[in-house]
Amino acid sequence: MVRIIRHNILPAWGMAGESGGTGEAREQHPVVSILVVSYNTRDMTMACLRSIIAETRDVPYEIIVVDNASSDRSADAIAGLDGRVQLMALKDNIGFARANNLAARGARGQYLLLLNPDTLVLDSAIDRLCRVANANPAAGIWGGRTLFGDSRLDPTSVWAKMTPWSLACRALGLDAALPASPLFNAEALGGWNRDSMRTVDIVCGCFLLIRRELWNGLGGFDRAFFMYGEEADLCLRAAKLGARPLFTPTATIVHYGGASEATQAGKVTKLFRAKVTLMRRHWSVPARVLGQGLLALWPLSRWLAAAAMVSVSKDEKRARQARMWREVWQTRAEWIGGWDEPAAPIASHPALGPS
Repeated sequence: MVRIIRHNILPAWGMAGESGGTGEAREQHPVVSILVVSYNTRDMTMACLRSIIAETRDVPYEIIVVDNASSDRSADAIAGLDGRVQLMALKDNIGFARANNLAARGARGQYLLLLNPDTLVLDSAIDRLCRVANANPAAGIWGGRTLFGDSRLDPTSVWAKMTPWSLACRALGLDAALPASPLFNAEALGGWNRDSMRTVDIVCGCFLLIRRELWNGLGGFDRAFFMYGEEADLCLRAAKLGARPLFTPTATIVHYGGASEATQAGKVTKLFRAKVTLMRRHWSVPARVLGQGLLALWPLSRWLAAAAMVSVSKDEKRARQARMWREVWQTRAEWIGGWDEPAAPIASHPALGPS
């Protein structure tokens, strides 16, 4: 099943990224193509799309949604947005990376904005992020600030790249014990409150703006990543071409996070598979062997630590953590090899042809 709805009415956009002056929407070629991949998050996806429409007033945009065979009638709800969205409703779940690659094929904007369906755009965040991109074109990739649903800062919108040192700190629990330390919590950029513009290694795929020319030059996301890790791989490959991903605190969204995951253990298992695949792509063989050992130690050490605390405090939250980490440790045979390599490129999709 495929439904296609074109977004034709776009806000005015001046030469310098400011409003065209009339304040009236007009038909125009999009500057940014907003790509949203949904999977069983109907209500959140609808709220996300409405927030885009309400908060993006200056930059001309188009919205392309790929629904990964949701069973909650997400596609039907999205199709009812009266011509504001181009929808690709798939029969199979092809994962986050491949779905974004599919959406990007039909994109027309100068920029691509990857936006999770479990987000809300705040205070013209997309307009603001595009202005930062126009003012700092050499970065190639740009990201903004994310908040939890209760408006607390969510620091996970940007990261430093994973290293054997950062994995060792996680396996030994040093990152959890000293979260504000830039040394022991290096991957999470400990001690930085996301309150200043800064070059980073990784921009999270929940709110990532990239120049379409750079995306095409990189071939989009590596199809080996089914979920998680694809944006880290993209940013690391982009850096080899001279890109310097840039974070700005002026563009802010809400990111609820993990909305499509049934269990926390399932999310962590996918995350670990992605980390192994990143090692396979970007680390030497000796570093990879060390890294896989440290990655296996991580859930074991967290399980044992949580279980020890439960034996003393009988705290139910700690008990749930202990059970989750035990499950991740016991299923290590499933994730220690990373994601399987795709056999062939994804086939063309009918939605990319003439509508």
